[in-house]
Amino acid sequence: MKCPFCSATETKVVDKRAANDGETNRRRRECIKCSKRFTTYERIENLGLSVIKKDGSIESFNGEKIRNGILKACEKRPIDEATVNGVVDWIEKKVKSKSSTKVTTKFIGELVMKKLRMLDDVAYLRFASVYNSFNDIRSFEKELKQIKNSR
Repeated sequence: MKCPFCSATETKVVDKRAANDGETNRRRRECIKCSKRFTTYERIENLGLSVIKKDGSIESFNGEKIRNGILKACEKRPIDEATVNGVVDWIEKKVKSKSSTKVTTKFIGELVMKKLRMLDDVAYLRFASVYNSFNDIRSFEKELKQIKNSR
């Protein structure tokens, strides 16, 4: 495992715990070179689960893409990493629970927006603006009105 601080490749595991109902292993690691600590997560790879994108192309499901999109939306917002990981885990469970091995980006995007709307209006609006391809200020205003009316 590569250290995020000094890029050294030798680390040791100092603590390991099951996380999220035993579906994920949380490992606390220490860099041999710089002695700084960081956390990694180990998950079972989703074999055979595919995502159908808006343009019709198909790619393998990747929970990290969801996590990165949520992290971008939540940047500089009062949402901690554990909360983001919980949202990603919830979405992955929903996707896995479908009877089909194929899921659309629309389905995933709706799940993300549902959770972000409950967490933080600004993070939700950031994600929605990219996901729904807002082109002008009217699109933002319309979404803001819906947020205000639902509160």
